[in-house]
Amino acid sequence: MEMKNASAGTLESGDIMIQIAPTDKEGLQIDLTSSVADQFGKQIRKVITETLEGLGIDKADVKAVDKGALDCTIRARVTAAAVRATGKDVWK
Repeated sequence: MEMKNASAGTLESGDIMIQIAPTDKEGLQIDLTSSVADQFGKQIRKVITETLEGLGIDKADVKAVDKGALDCTIRARVTAAAVRATGKDVWK
C-alpha cells in the first residue's frame, strides 16, 4: 500500500498525537511517549496495532504522544492519520 507521512491529533490533555510514516522495515514500529505508559502502554499499543491492521496497514513507523486519551480517541486519531497517509477513505 502506498503511503506518505501524515498525522492526526493534538498534544492537549485527553488527546493523542499520531504520526505515521512509510518504512522499509517489516511490521508496525510504534514509538510511544506517555506519562501513563507503565499502566496503559500495552493497551495503547494494542489499540494502535489493531486499528492499523484493520485498515490494511501492516508496515509503518508510528510515533504516538499520548496525553491520557481513551481507546475511542486513539482509534479515531489513528484512523484519521491512516486515511491521510494512504488516501483511502474508510468512511464511504
